[in-house]
Amino acid sequence: FSGYISQVLKNYSDHACDGEYVSLRCPHRTTISIQSSFYGRIVPSHQLCPSRYPHSYATLIKEDVACSVGTSLQKMLDECQDRRSCQFLVNSRLFGMDPCPGTGKYLLVWYKCRPNEYKSKVACEDDKLRLSCKKSMVIAIYSAIFGRTQGGSLECPYQNLGMPMIECQSATALQLMIKRCHGKRSCSIYASTYEFGDPCYPGIQKHLNVIYTCDNTPVLLPVDETRAPALSSSSSSSMEPVGVGTEMALLSNILAAYAFITGTSE
Repeated sequence: FSGYISQVLKNYSDHACDGEYVSLRCPHRTTISIQSSFYGRIVPSHQLCPSRYPHSYATLIKEDVACSVGTSLQKMLDECQDRRSCQFLVNSRLFGMDPCPGTGKYLLVWYKCRPNEYKSKVACEDDKLRLSCKKSMVIAIYSAIFGRTQGGSLECPYQNLGMPMIECQSATALQLMIKRCHGKRSCSIYASTYEFGDPCYPGIQKHLNVIYTCDNTPVLLPVDETRAPALSSSSSSSMEPVGVGTEMALLSNILAAYAFITGTSE
């Protein structure tokens, strides 16, 4: 069960160059939840996905390293969201108009594996959140957000006090909820800045939103999303994210940088 939960909590990354297949897969009882996606090129080809053109031809073309399409995320949602696995060939035709003809491109994608059955609970700021499972079942935290989201919360309507509509979230909410509730039959915590810190401007109303599952197998170890334990050798290798190691670290940094650039340019 600890291996299963480590896969559920983990952020998976994958990439594929033009002309290659991208393949996403999740373990039993979970489905793909796309978190972010990028198609284009923002680093030179000698760092990622070398050009397929002959060297003499490639030197005549000025490589575009500020090239992206806005349909990448929607395409990944169409192809893979809520499925156990998906696979398709990456090329510019999939994403509509080619943003940079003659430049080799690649697809980067981040995803999680969402449990097929899950519960969601919300507590407004300074209220107590209580989670519980039936007898012989234990809590497994999938996600936790403390702060203010752009869509807001129906359970905790915001009062318009002239504050800007800015999204702000605690960076430690998931780890704290795992520490407090993971593997227990019931738990409670206050949705307060004392517990989670204040990720927002002073005076902005916040809420805590937790998604969790109940499982009837005892939990062996608490799991930290950022440092999930390695699976045993008996586990299926197909459940491991493709392309781990330094290359995935590079891709993660690239995708994070791209998200920052596009977020600040809006």
